[in-house]
Amino acid sequence: MIPRVLIIAGSDSGGGAGIQADIKTVTMLGGYAATAVTAVTVQNTLGVAGIHSIPPGIVEGQIKAVLDDIGADAIKIGMLGDAVTIEAVARALAGVSLPIVLDPVMVAKGGARLLQDDAVAALVRLLLPRATLLTPNVPELEVLSGINVTDEADMLLAAQELLAAGPGAVLAKGGHMEGERVVDWLVTHNSQLRFEAPRVSTRHNHGTGCTLSSAIAAGLAAGLPLAVAVERARAYLLSALTAAPGLGQGHGPIGHNFALL
Repeated sequence: MIPRVLIIAGSDSGGGAGIQADIKTVTMLGGYAATAVTAVTVQNTLGVAGIHSIPPGIVEGQIKAVLDDIGADAIKIGMLGDAVTIEAVARALAGVSLPIVLDPVMVAKGGARLLQDDAVAALVRLLLPRATLLTPNVPELEVLSGINVTDEADMLLAAQELLAAGPGAVLAKGGHMEGERVVDWLVTHNSQLRFEAPRVSTRHNHGTGCTLSSAIAAGLAAGLPLAVAVERARAYLLSALTAAPGLGQGHGPIGHNFALL
């Protein structure tokens, strides 16, 4: 059976991030993508001009409708927006035993806040303990852990702090750090695994976090071990970055379909 990924996230009208990036990623990696839309954003490469939250009952209903019929082999959670949406997602996933990749989306590339301040506590309390993998970037690491992250040692310390909140593993992403190489750390209760790749210098990097987390979810849905799923996802992202189509005047989308070109 084709690996099935249920994506719980917001919509990006520009197509570079959110469920649009998620669907492209899962499809290109051989999976089937179903979605539960949490918000509709008015967005392009220059930024987010508006956000319309989907009613919590509709979010919860979408999740249950997919799981009751099509089913899923893994779940990816992205933009949630507010505490009531987080509570709805937690209710819908009660009793669900599937790999969950949680990307704690807080701020868009252009700087717009995508997670309200009062929702952070709900995220930590209700969803972090359910996550197989948490995938924070450096700013998200700092908010969630309360640790100022300036180097790799800080990344590891913050990731270990977050493990205490209950996720099975943390992938601390170093894309916001300075340097010609990008370093990520996969931290579990038993291991620390370092990933390194050359930095792609480009403004066309919108949706990289969405893409990476969905690619990992696609790997877990296919039965890959976590470290292998992360390694494959990082390779896919690197190729997609180098194949960005150059669209838009700001932070443009990456080339999800590079393999078809």
